[in-house]
Amino acid sequence: MPTIALVDDDRNILTSVSIALEAEGYRIDTYTDGASALDGFKSNPPDLAIFDIKMPRMDGMELLRRVRQKTDMPVIFLTSKDEEIDELFGLKMGADDFIKKPFSQRLLVERVKAVLRRVGAKDGSVPRETDSAKVLERGLLRMDPERHTCTWKNEPVVLTVTEFLILQALAQRPGVVKSRNALMDAAYDDQVYVDDRTIDSHIKRLRKKFKSADDNFEMIETLYGVGYRFKET
Repeated sequence: MPTIALVDDDRNILTSVSIALEAEGYRIDTYTDGASALDGFKSNPPDLAIFDIKMPRMDGMELLRRVRQKTDMPVIFLTSKDEEIDELFGLKMGADDFIKKPFSQRLLVERVKAVLRRVGAKDGSVPRETDSAKVLERGLLRMDPERHTCTWKNEPVVLTVTEFLILQALAQRPGVVKSRNALMDAAYDDQVYVDDRTIDSHIKRLRKKFKSADDNFEMIETLYGVGYRFKET
């Protein structure tokens, strides 16, 4: 089973969440702050991480920023109800999901399972429907769902699981407009509820990543009030 890193300065949460996830068969590594977690990831990289946002020494946002410099490991944030700004900022940085405190253990377990299903093709531990999917090529874009790799002009573009699924949904049918709801369905399981701003944040991040590889990248088009589409070549 996958290894999950749980990073929170609240020892009650560490204990209760660990028990709930271990009951599902997951291996759990716990850390009380971002700095110790970052050190631990070097020798024991997890398959998925759950970060609290507000922690001593290094908060969850800074931890995510540093993690994203080296890996596209899926990350779920734990956030308080009044941290909407942090939530939007976290999505822009590449968080895969958010859970607001207080939360039920069952909800957290279902969110973890949902994210791991989306990342299953990469670590080989969780079956996915896309395991048998063929490589997707659209002009200069090449996406391999089995290996979770993406290139533009033969240059690698590192995407999170959610970004990969959104881009895949767009690129499968160039020229066809995908509504935000359709992209939510492609990237999230039914148990996960997100709003329009979540998809917009992922699209902005996708564009930024591809523009880093190619300043002239303009393949993701916005149709205001309707949705997004991958440009026909």
